[in-house]
Amino acid sequence: MDTPADPFAGGALRVASYAALRVVDGTITHRGSYDELRALAPGDEVVDLTDGLVLPGFVDTHVHFPQVRIIGGLGMPLLDWLEHCALPEEARLADRDYAAGVAADFVRGLVSSGTTTALVFGSHFPAAVDTLFAEAERVGLRVTSGLVVSDRLLRDELLTDPERCHKESLELARRWHGVGRSRYAVTPRFTLSCSDELMAACGAVASEVEGARVTSHVNENPREIETVAQLSGGGHYVDTYDRHGLLGPATVLAHNVHPTDAELALLAERGGSVAHCPTSNAALGSGLFPLARHLAHGVRVALGSDVGAGTGFSLLKEGLQAYFAQQLLGERGHPLTSTHLLHLATAAGADALGLAEQVGDLSVGKRFDAQWLRPAPGSPLDVGLRHARDAEDALGRLFALGTPGDVARVWIDGEPVAGG
Repeated sequence: MDTPADPFAGGALRVASYAALRVVDGTITHRGSYDELRALAPGDEVVDLTDGLVLPGFVDTHVHFPQVRIIGGLGMPLLDWLEHCALPEEARLADRDYAAGVAADFVRGLVSSGTTTALVFGSHFPAAVDTLFAEAERVGLRVTSGLVVSDRLLRDELLTDPERCHKESLELARRWHGVGRSRYAVTPRFTLSCSDELMAACGAVASEVEGARVTSHVNENPREIETVAQLSGGGHYVDTYDRHGLLGPATVLAHNVHPTDAELALLAERGGSVAHCPTSNAALGSGLFPLARHLAHGVRVALGSDVGAGTGFSLLKEGLQAYFAQQLLGERGHPLTSTHLLHLATAAGADALGLAEQVGDLSVGKRFDAQWLRPAPGSPLDVGLRHARDAEDALGRLFALGTPGDVARVWIDGEPVAGG
C-alpha cells in the first residue's frame, strides 16, 4: 500500500495484492504481477512477503536524538518539561561515550518502528552530533540533522555564541552534508532561546551550505509564544525565522499548534512545512493541531514523533493520535481517513524534506525504502486484518492496532536493515 498522489487533493490509496516489485541497486525498476516480473527476470532472487502488508518506510519530520531515554515524562507543560526532563538529559551528551550509547538507542528505535528517513534535532554538542551521524551511517538510516544552538534562557552548558555557532556548524556540515544518506540541518532550538545575533549566524550557515535544511519549533505553547513576542519586540513567531532568511521550502517547523492567519499565510508564501506532532501535543497539553486551517492556507504538513515529549517512535501511533485530534476538533477539524494517515507518515514527509523524488511511495524510479508488517497469528491486529472490509479498512486497523512489534523487516535502498 502507498499514496503516490496526495489524498488531500483527491489522490487515492494504491493497493496491489499478489503483485511484485523488481529492485535493482536499491531502485524500484518494475511493478507488476508476480508472473510478469518472474518472466522478465527469471534469475532474480525472490523475497516472499505474501503474509502481511508492505508499506513505504515512514518519514519522521521531527524527532529529538538526545531525548530517547526520557520518553514518558508526563504531567508537565512544555517549559516545565524542558527544565525538569529534557534539558538535564541533553546536558549529559557532553560525554561523547554517553552520546554514542544514546545514538545507538535512538537509531535502533527509529528503524525498528519502520522509520527509514528522519529529520532529527541533534545535540548542542558537536561531538554528540558526530555520534548520531556515524550511527545512522552504520545502520543505513536516511538522516538530516545538525548542531542545536541557543544563547539564552537555557542551562549554561547548552549555550553558545554566534561565532562559535557558525564555526562548529560549518565544520559538521563539511564532515557530513551530502555524505552517503546524511544531510545537514541548521537548527536553532527556538527563538525563545536564540538572540537575533544567533539567528543571523544560523541564516549565514544556511546560505553557505548548499542544500542545507532548516528546522526549529514554533507556536507550541501559549506561554512560550507570549515570551517570544516579548523578546522579539513585536511581530509574530514565524516572522522571527523569516527575518533571518530561515523560512523557505527547505524549512520544517515543528508543532504550530497556535498560529495566526498571518503566520499561516507567510508559511504558505515561503513554501515552508510544519511537522505535526500529535502525541507530544497531547502529552504536554499544548493543544489540538488546526490541520484544516493549515490546509486552507496551503501549508504543507507531515508527521513527527517528537521523541521524547512524544510517546514513542511509531508513526502508526502518531497517525492514530492525529486522527483523534481532528475528531475532537469537530467542525473545526479535518476528518482523516487511513489513506490520509499513510500519506502524512510517508509521502508528505518526503516532500517536506525535499526527498519526494527518491522516497515516500513505492513507484518505479524510487528507492526501495519499505517495511513489512506481519502481526503475530491470533493477535488483535492479525484478527482485525483478516476481517477487514477492504484495503482502506485494513489500513485503518493497522493504524489503530499496529505497534513496532509488528514490523517484521525494514529495507533502505533495497538492503534489509532491521528484523527478518
